[in-house]
Amino acid sequence: MSLRNDISPETLGIELTEGGIVVHYTDGREVFYNGIPAKVEGTVKTAPAKDVHILVTDPTETEGVVVYVNDRNTADEILESTGVGRVLLAEDEETAIFPGVTIRDAGGFRVEVEADPETVRGRVFVFEEDDMGERSFEIVAPPTDD
Repeated sequence: MSLRNDISPETLGIELTEGGIVVHYTDGREVFYNGIPAKVEGTVKTAPAKDVHILVTDPTETEGVVVYVNDRNTADEILESTGVGRVLLAEDEETAIFPGVTIRDAGGFRVEVEADPETVRGRVFVFEEDDMGERSFEIVAPPTDD
């Protein structure tokens, strides 16, 4: 297997639908993340050994960036042609992938995604999947006591 690199994402078109989320890649293809993401306050810790994708939208919810976390299977050229980014985390590493969105190695082949929706000014979605199934989450701010 060849060496994989971190890749910066490009802005992609997105559509939030009643049945899920459509992401339009820069090469003209699209992917559909099925289902309505579960709302989670502040932080998501993924199940072990899942493919993890993070979508951060702009405030209009018509554009966003997609980042794959710890994906060692997809060739650099494929990600670059689609506009999808990639971050490879070392053991115990933490990094900001977008203002207000931090990812960290949570041990046990898990990833922890922490987001501050007020800083992001858009929405943050976390998708985890493998051959056995998929789950999706939206990180939301905790309710205020106002």
